[in-house]
Amino acid sequence: MQVGGGNDQLMSEINVTPFVDVMLVLLIIFMVSAPMMVEGVDVNLPRASAAPLKTDEENLVISIQKDNQVYMNDQVIDIQFLTEKLQKILENVEKRDVYLKADKDVPYGTVVDVMSKVKSAGVTSLGMITLPEEE
Repeated sequence: MQVGGGNDQLMSEINVTPFVDVMLVLLIIFMVSAPMMVEGVDVNLPRASAAPLKTDEENLVISIQKDNQVYMNDQVIDIQFLTEKLQKILENVEKRDVYLKADKDVPYGTVVDVMSKVKSAGVTSLGMITLPEEE
């Protein structure tokens, strides 16, 4: 006596449930870990006694490293093209605020050169990023 209809064929369908479970777990892991991977340019900032400013929005940050390498956010940029690149980025932006952070060992002339190129690009407000003084 045969139970179940007598059909002895193998089932050839793939069970996708474990695959979907693994993919959802990986998606959650990447969603949680992605914001932690964002890293800026490492600069040894000078210390100052000014109070920090509060801001809610993302701003453009220009960094100058000890070896005079200039970065716009995390992208390396040639200092000769800084004005042109800033003009292109800020041409449709209403609030033209840029922040500058320079290593404390960078020559003053390099910082002034970058500041003049930023101002000639039409930036209305140039802020300096420093670390708070230790007490």
